Amino acid sequence: MLVRMSTDADQSSTPPRRRAPAGAAVLREDVTEAIRAAVFEELAAVGYARMSIEGIARRAGVGKTAVYRRWRSKLHLVLDVVSAVAVMGLPVPDTGTLEGDLRLLYEVTARALRHPLASQILPDLQAEAARSPEIAEAVQKALRDGQASVASTIVRAAEQRGEVRAGLDQELALDLISGPLYWRSVVVRGPKLPKGHLDALSRATAAALKAL
Repeated sequence: MLVRMSTDADQSSTPPRRRAPAGAAVLREDVTEAIRAAVFEELAAVGYARMSIEGIARRAGVGKTAVYRRWRSKLHLVLDVVSAVAVMGLPVPDTGTLEGDLRLLYEVTARALRHPLASQILPDLQAEAARSPEIAEAVQKALRDGQASVASTIVRAAEQRGEVRAGLDQELALDLISGPLYWRSVVVRGPKLPKGHLDALSRATAAALKAL
């Protein structure tokens, strides 16, 4: 009896299974998010100047190559993460009154600014912004653009309700809405806000906007 031995040529009719792409072709989202979280933690722990890709990778539980596949330098990584803050988190209040909208905005913002990571990171990034135009632009975007979008929505709603006159100076309105709380929480960095402070601030800001 003849036993026919199989050969590579005989097996060629069955197409080989394709390997899944690896390396730079696959960027797992859970790894990306772990790295972003590690950036905030590392910034809070050591500051931008002492922060390193090695430290970020170690804190995220990944290799350095996982970081470099996504960002080519520490600066670009921080710029990306800080810029992402501009599109995160702030709700668009819809309470039916200008003072109520301001009160809700202040409550959410004050809570965010009191977070340990924010209270440590923001002053450090502000110092770095004085030395780096790129960081300055990213910090401005993160701190201003998100607030500007919400503030303009609040003002437009107040205009439609007849609480403020139409055509308010949007830049001045943003300064009035965002400036006092940011000054108190980030620049002065005083003790915890006293009871009733946000209520009083909401009333005063609403009155100022109506007086414009």
